[in-house]
Amino acid sequence: MKELTINGKRYSELDLIKHCRSELFICDFQWERDIYSFILEWLNKKDSISAKTSGSTGEPKRMRLSKQSMINSALLSGSYFKWKKGDNALLCLSPNFIAGKMMVVRAFVWQLNLILVEPNGHPMKMVKSKIDFVAMIPLQVINCLQEGVDFSLIDQLLIGGGVVDSHLESRLQEIPTLCFSSYGMTETVSHVAIKVLNGPARSKYFHSIGNVHFGVDDRDCLQITAPEILSEQLSTNDVVRLIDDQKFIWLGRYDHVVNSGGIKLFPEQIEEKLKPIISEAFFLSGIKDEVLGEKLILLIEKANPSEAYVVNLRKKMKGLLDKYEQAREILFIPDFQRTANGKVQRKATLSLCKLSK
Repeated sequence: MKELTINGKRYSELDLIKHCRSELFICDFQWERDIYSFILEWLNKKDSISAKTSGSTGEPKRMRLSKQSMINSALLSGSYFKWKKGDNALLCLSPNFIAGKMMVVRAFVWQLNLILVEPNGHPMKMVKSKIDFVAMIPLQVINCLQEGVDFSLIDQLLIGGGVVDSHLESRLQEIPTLCFSSYGMTETVSHVAIKVLNGPARSKYFHSIGNVHFGVDDRDCLQITAPEILSEQLSTNDVVRLIDDQKFIWLGRYDHVVNSGGIKLFPEQIEEKLKPIISEAFFLSGIKDEVLGEKLILLIEKANPSEAYVVNLRKKMKGLLDKYEQAREILFIPDFQRTANGKVQRKATLSLCKLSK
């Protein structure tokens, strides 16, 4: 488990340490140094590694993750996806976050051939070989579709780090690659549930992998029990519809729910309806209102919209949404606040918008 194959070359533990230390001094790009730094951290004598959350729902925070938990997570994933020694795994996500770290760990555990590319929005640009498994964020997948990437090169594609909307999911029905959506976070050491997005096994549910079980608290937020990964039950802020102790439908974040006049509105569910008519980045949120308690507002990443744009948008929204789902205000801001890996920071963006009103 200390040996690793990188870009087709197999390294023993000693050679790998020498190679990584050497590359840290001679490689030209920070993304390469990040990979080699993490490999060295994985090979050190400590039983845990440092990780940080993405910061999409609050300030990024540092934590220590057990290496054994990461190994157990990799074992669960490989058993689900049926990896074999020598399979090609593409690393196109930053190892500064859990998704990228776990790709490296999976390569160690399952003896995969780890193919390194720059973690940018165009992961397949320089790839010509067959890829057995790759994890991407939705933006990378969308770019691949727009660029006409030959998806016959990719056997399995795991999409995480953001919601797979209905438009993207419909496009995935046209490609031969088996596509999956993941549910997980830094605290769960990557994914603990998978949803099949295309093919004959396509599902609307997230299903647990391995010995992982689910429940809900009094807020209807997901609780996760995963003895191989977590030392105790983990309570999340994800509101779900629990099907059974291994399946759920994700509804949205509890901290995003808007209680408007006693009616609970889930912004993520309404956003799904609006995506076909808004090409810019956007999100819905709630702000205090004297009459309703909270009122729903729509924020769009756009500078200086015309009056005609706003009128036309309102007209389309009226035809798409229920009465209570209509945004009471539409606010525009030129640049949303984002995390280092591109996720929109809703609270930070909302605070800027309030200042600009």
